[in-house]
Amino acid sequence: MHGYGPTPQQQMTSRPSPATLTTVRVILVTVTVLSCGLLGWVAMLRLAIVTRRPRDWVLLVVVMVLNAALFAFILGTPDDPDDMSDASVLLMLLWIVALLAGVITYYLYVEIRHYSSLRSLGSPPPYAAPAHPAPLLYQQHPAQQQQPQHQQPQPNPYTVQTPPPTPTPAPQRLDQVRAELDELSDYLRKENRDGEGR
Repeated sequence: MHGYGPTPQQQMTSRPSPATLTTVRVILVTVTVLSCGLLGWVAMLRLAIVTRRPRDWVLLVVVMVLNAALFAFILGTPDDPDDMSDASVLLMLLWIVALLAGVITYYLYVEIRHYSSLRSLGSPPPYAAPAHPAPLLYQQHPAQQQQPQHQQPQPNPYTVQTPPPTPTPAPQRLDQVRAELDELSDYLRKENRDGEGR
């Protein structure tokens, strides 16, 4: 139902611009840092959606469990900072730093690598040519020709047949240029002699 010509193909999703990717990365890293790692799952969710790899989905679940455990640990600590032991403060600090460093490093490394591999592969054109086009008639070997062509190609009535241009012989033109240069040299010598004689 599309008429003549190639059938339209589905639109390829375009790759986001580098500025958009950088903006999204900055926003997700900022959200992760400002929330002390508790919203690190947002960056991991984006990564899992973009790459669609099972490993990233598993890591998303791991980060969510670690965030829930950290939140429960923070709720379990006493409200008064003087009542907290040094070990619980150190554990909470190490937990937050490890979660921040792990999520941010992994997110940036994998996403940058993912989009750089897409760029190196390139995107296919909307109307891709067949992988192995059929050889033209003059390219086929006699053994490959299976059916002789019975139809004569019809000439296109709208094309104008132009005769091939006739090449000008190079030696004739070269001789003409030499003769003109010799005349010019003789004229300049004559003018030079006349100017010195005065």
